[in-house]
Amino acid sequence: MTAPTRRALLAGISGLAATGALSRTFAQDAAAPYPARNITLVVPFAAGGSTDILARIVAGHLQQSLGQPVVIENRTGASGNIGTASVARAAPDGYTFLFNTMSVHTMNHALFASMPFDGVKDFSPIAMLAYVTNTMVVHPSIPANTVKEFIAYAKANPGKIAYASAGPGSTNHLCAALFEKMTGVQMVHVPYRGGAPAVADTVGGQTQLFFTAGTQSLEHVKAGKLRLLAVTEGRRSSLLPDVPTVGETVPGYEMSVWYGAFGPAGMPPAIVAKLNAEISRILFLPDVKKKLEDIAVEVAKMTPQELGTLTRNDAEKWGKLIKELGVTPQ
Repeated sequence: MTAPTRRALLAGISGLAATGALSRTFAQDAAAPYPARNITLVVPFAAGGSTDILARIVAGHLQQSLGQPVVIENRTGASGNIGTASVARAAPDGYTFLFNTMSVHTMNHALFASMPFDGVKDFSPIAMLAYVTNTMVVHPSIPANTVKEFIAYAKANPGKIAYASAGPGSTNHLCAALFEKMTGVQMVHVPYRGGAPAVADTVGGQTQLFFTAGTQSLEHVKAGKLRLLAVTEGRRSSLLPDVPTVGETVPGYEMSVWYGAFGPAGMPPAIVAKLNAEISRILFLPDVKKKLEDIAVEVAKMTPQELGTLTRNDAEKWGKLIKELGVTPQ
């Protein structure tokens, strides 16, 4: 047997030292009160979007209350799957978690032929964050001021109304497809590469209907370039109390777009409870609440268990509906 070389011996010693250092880090983390070091908050979408804005508003306060740096990492791609997968693979110690949109956990499994994670089983629900006010808006050329009038006009003009979306399988697409299914109207789907061009063409009249977040539509409504018919949630928005829901005209119709905080599966319950309490407290601080309401985002609060139930139920609901609507996996 050949004697080990000096290089091999040094490599082995170095490897043992690294392993020992890593073990000491985990031991120190376990012994010290949480948190004992930097926390990574992953946002699986680009900087500047609603999820990122929400994360940055909360992170500054969370850093102060926890006494450790909270570092935001934008890991984008594959409709949120890349950044979300990185959290699913992280150690469940509370030092890596994410702020995410509901679609990644409850819709992507039905929209992608292959998924790197299970949106429900591979995560620890931490905290409900907020609901986005989701709107049904039309171009002013459409002679309808209510959902009832719109349905009547659409039925009288089958195939003549085009609705925009940010792409096949997006919440915009699913809102409109569900509306078609439940009302019996026939419209034309025009998918775009994102929400910005979709809203621009609806404002321009190339498409006539758009289901989208108030962050994208309300400024155009105020300017008279779009007409707001309804919101898609199951109840009226406290931010727009005079605006009816679609469900008031179409019983059972609902699309609630929410954000949640999730960590890897298997996080210690005590750490989950601590993060839930801190994040929920921060969201309802008057300055934070107002900042979010100004961009049509309504803060919300749930226990981790309630968020887990909501995620499971929505994953089942939207998975079934996407299959029924025949939306092709990517």
